[in-house]
Amino acid sequence: MSPAVNLKGNPSQRGEKVGSVDQRTYSFEFFPPKSEEAAEKLRLVRARLAEVRPAFFSVTFGAGGSTKEGTWNTVMEIHRAGLPVAPHISCMGTTRTQVAELLRGYRDAGVRRLVALRGDMPSGAAGGAGDFQYANELVAYIRAETGDWFHIEVAAYPEYHPQSRSPADDLANFVRKVNAGADSAITQYFYNADAYFRFVDAARRAGCSVPIVPGIMPINNFAQLARFSDACGAEIPRWIRLKLASFGDDRAAIQAFGLDVVSDLCQRLLTAGAPGLHFYTMNQAGPTLELWRRLGLAK
Repeated sequence: MSPAVNLKGNPSQRGEKVGSVDQRTYSFEFFPPKSEEAAEKLRLVRARLAEVRPAFFSVTFGAGGSTKEGTWNTVMEIHRAGLPVAPHISCMGTTRTQVAELLRGYRDAGVRRLVALRGDMPSGAAGGAGDFQYANELVAYIRAETGDWFHIEVAAYPEYHPQSRSPADDLANFVRKVNAGADSAITQYFYNADAYFRFVDAARRAGCSVPIVPGIMPINNFAQLARFSDACGAEIPRWIRLKLASFGDDRAAIQAFGLDVVSDLCQRLLTAGAPGLHFYTMNQAGPTLELWRRLGLAK
């Protein structure tokens, strides 16, 4: 694919200038801490990452079966610190009443961005799947309830959602989410840039002009990464997997190799015109900040 391809889409109604490096969106993702000790650690991580002034921090919704209150509390703490934050809202196991309450609470607090996802059923949840079956239904509901108040992010899957029936079906699902009112998208992490380029090309041909921001997962723990990737369908290319496995328990070697691989990936994406990067931090500052330094990203 030619680096000249338009990966950013059309300017938004907020006046962003397509093609301007200054308008690229860099963001960091957290999951809600499950203890006060973890919460204190996250505060320190957040303070370090805030120094580079990302466009926003996102907070996952009930990650690992934790309570939705954990997301709310983390989001509100970040917001009260004066930092831009985007809470995740998931369809599964969530009623319209619950979503309406969250939307009112976030709007009253002044939060302006959301990440709307289908998500997975929380572990141990009782009853049905909730009032929304697909993310496009959630996006449409948010728009109907709040108009243009929120900038809505949705998910994209360059290597296709593991539950999709086919690549064409997965693309159609993405188009529905965009047409329901999404402003931009964040992808699942990947290590094959061509998968991202081809997905963006397909989305453009299908009429989707919103920015599609690559999701970036630093490589810090191979066993953990392999487990996540097997669960979510993100491919670790064979040469990377074998190289990481060859290091055994040598964590320093894993991290050094991982930094080389991921920084090269990010540079290729940015050179080709990607509209930013979204870092899955795993509630750690070091790996993401080192990537930031290597890429020469300004504050």
